[in-house]
Formats: sequence, C-alpha cells, structure tokens
Amino acid sequence: MKLARRVESLPPYLFAEISKKIAARRAAGHDIVTFGIGDPDLPTPAHILDSLHRAADDPANHRYPESEGLPELRQAISDWYERRFEVRFDPQKETLPLIGSKEGIAHMALCLIDPGDLALLPDPGYPVYEIGTMFAGGESYRIGLTREGGWLPDFDSIPADVAGRARLIWLNYPNNPTGAVADIGFFERAVAWAKKHDVVICHDNPYCDVAYDGYRPVSIFQAPGARDVAIEFNSWSKIYNMTGWRIGMVVGNPTLVDALMRVKSNIDSGIPQAIQRMAIDAVYGPQNCIDDHNAIYQRRRDRMVEVLRKVGLEVDTPKASLYVWAKLPAGVTSAGYAARLIEECSVVVTPGRGYGLNGEGYIRLSVTTPDDRMEEGLRRLENWKGL
Repeated sequence: MKLARRVESLPPYLFAEISKKIAARRAAGHDIVTFGIGDPDLPTPAHILDSLHRAADDPANHRYPESEGLPELRQAISDWYERRFEVRFDPQKETLPLIGSKEGIAHMALCLIDPGDLALLPDPGYPVYEIGTMFAGGESYRIGLTREGGWLPDFDSIPADVAGRARLIWLNYPNNPTGAVADIGFFERAVAWAKKHDVVICHDNPYCDVAYDGYRPVSIFQAPGARDVAIEFNSWSKIYNMTGWRIGMVVGNPTLVDALMRVKSNIDSGIPQAIQRMAIDAVYGPQNCIDDHNAIYQRRRDRMVEVLRKVGLEVDTPKASLYVWAKLPAGVTSAGYAARLIEECSVVVTPGRGYGLNGEGYIRLSVTTPDDRMEEGLRRLENWKGL
C-alpha cells in the first residue's frame, strides 16, 4: 500500500527512538538509568487524585465531553492566570483546555499555515513545532540560538524576506532543551517585532512554575500589546505532575483561540470530564505542592551540575525547567556521546542534535529521575572512562 508523503517523510520522534533503545538494553538484561524524557517521577498530589476519584463516580462524567471544555475549567484557567501573572482572560473567548499542550501545539499550524507558508522555529527547539508545520504543508525557517546569545533569538537577524513570508513564530521560555529564561524586556521586543511584520507569536510556557533559587518565570502577556498578536500554551503536566492525565491549556488572542477550538472540535471530543474536574480542583486547592516539588528538583539539579562539571562538561546552572543542558568537549558529537553512554554505562541522555543543528555538541539531562536512580546514574557517569 502507498502511504501519504507526509507520513513517508516523517522523521522518527526523538523520544520514541530513545524508548526503543532503552527497551532493547533492558531486554538484554541491563539495568538502565534514564535522564531522558522530562516526565516527573513525583506523583500527582493526593488532594488532586482525591478529586479525580470523586469525579469518576459521577455518571455525568461518563459521557462525551465537549471540545471547548467545561465552563468551570475555563474560568479556573482565567483565575489561575490572574493569580499567577496578574493578567486576566475572558474564560469563554480567550481560554481553551487542551488534551495536553502538545496536542494544541501540533494543531496550531492548521490554524495559521497554508501550503507554502513559513513558520519560524527556534533551533534548538521542541521537535513538534516543525512537525506541526509539516503536517499543515508549511515550510520551516530555523532561527539559530546560541549559548553566547543566552539561547534567545535575535529578531534583527531574521532576513526581511523571511519575516515577510512568516505567519507565526514559536518561542519557549523557560526553554526546552536549554533551560534558558527570558524577561519582560525580551517579550516586549518580540511583540514589537511581531506587530511590525504581522506575525503571530505562539509562546510555549509549560515550565513557568518549575523554577529555582527564588526565580519566577514570566508570561508573554505581561508584555503590553501581547494580546494583539500572541497566544500562550501551558499545562498542568509540569505544574502539578499530571503528565499522564493529558490536560493543558491555551490562552490569548480570541481569534486565535477560536480558530484552534474550531480545529479541535472537528478532530477530538475533548478531555474526559473527570480529569477536567481534577484540574479545576488543582487550581483552587493547596499550592504548596509546587514549592515542595521544586525543592526536590533543585537539589537534583545541583547534584547533576556538580557531577557534569567534574567529568569535564560545561554547564550553566538553569534557573528553571526540568533540564540540565551540558556542552560536550570539542569534536564530540551528541549522538555519539549518547550512544556510547547507553552502550557502555546503561545511562540514557538525550542528544542535543535531536533538537536541531544548534543542539549539536550538547546533551540534555532531566531531573525527573528518582533520587536513588539519579545517584546511581551519576556514579556511573563519574566512573566512566569514555572521555
């Protein structure tokens, strides 16, 4: 049979390939320590799970949900943004629940990109930005990010003809994979550039509450005028350790939010209502769990940075996100380093090249590994004679 060209040309998803390698090593009897995927090992807080248990017993939650989500959930999203960032959104026009933010990110290109249109993507960056563009028939232009530039895009470096063709630009701070952060001044410059070139900003902000040393990440909507040109994706996954429940949100410009809702209503049937109820109670329930989780991640971050530097890698201590981004010695490829590490130490890291050309020469490690396993993995790395 003949598959569609978009599927034939689809590259393997980065973490699917890593999962295959892990499975193969485990099948061969090896004990694997993985610093790969940023999937919190800490459980969903008990009071949030209690809400799910109650909601699951209610027959009203056994039926089809609506694509636009419960009104109470959209209100909760608006209230959360006002509490967290002091910005408020119309619950019915400027908020939309998602089946995890990844789903909305992948579908957003369908709202803005026609065949031949251009999307601007960060390099390194989350692979789904490019895949969503490809599915919509668009083309991608990669904006190179560098350590020297703080892993922030230089808008002035974007050629005028590229800016003229672009329909959207993806931003992501706190950043995956680098852990870089951005301030309000950066977002003010981004908004001014987007207005000048009539480009939509899609800001991916799921790590806004995973931060350390007293740092508080910002929202693009704290920059004046952002609502004219931007939307922001967020998620309960990292805030409340709810990755497995698949629930996220998008907020911002009402025209863009409505466009994504129209796409979703023709593709999915929404989030199970019991999970929506769970998310509502997460927003209005105790919030001390966030600081508790971050204290654990910060301790792990510090330990990881210490060992990586000890073995000769260059690391800038991240202020936020679940990741440590480490620079390899000159001449060492990220794929080669990662392959040798899993083959010789049974330790998994993510090669930076999987996030784009500018990720070459780096590896990404996640702090979402249980303490005992993290210590074992770091011990193996410290004793490894590969470099």
